[in-house]
Amino acid sequence: MSKKKEQLLEKSEKLFDQHGFHTVGLKQIIKESNVALMTMYNHFASKEALILEVLRRREERYFDILENALSNQGNLAIRLAEAHINWLRRNGSNGCMFLRAREEYSLEPSFNGEIVSFTEQHKRKLIDFFTSKGLNSNEALRLELLFEGATALAEVFAIETVATEFHHSVSSLFSE
Repeated sequence: MSKKKEQLLEKSEKLFDQHGFHTVGLKQIIKESNVALMTMYNHFASKEALILEVLRRREERYFDILENALSNQGNLAIRLAEAHINWLRRNGSNGCMFLRAREEYSLEPSFNGEIVSFTEQHKRKLIDFFTSKGLNSNEALRLELLFEGATALAEVFAIETVATEFHHSVSSLFSE
């Protein structure tokens, strides 16, 4: 990947995470990425294409973190929960970028179905990941609910408070 494309993706993800998708314009992205507008269009056909690539890369990093947690010993759900809370610690607590993208684009008059579809598939993919690792479908949904709750509450409460209660909830529901 070219250095300029990487700059665009990294800066765009930070901007979208901090400010949302609609409030961040292409001028701000190219200025803060230190690239020309034509460079942006050489790599991405549109702002929406850029957003999709940001979401794809974020999803890939997130699933890599979850997959790496499986190499540890102990309760599956607790290992995954610890990986999730560590993700929140490292990536900030601005809520779920996928749900924010879905919300912004499903309410948009010019509705971008590809972004909405990708975000919905992301949530299904997480549940499928849990079931592929040994949880039944009900357990996978419960764990996903706890993940989403922890992500949302980390926006409002101190991350360590959320981490403690999240761990307690997962331990209570998924004790072996």
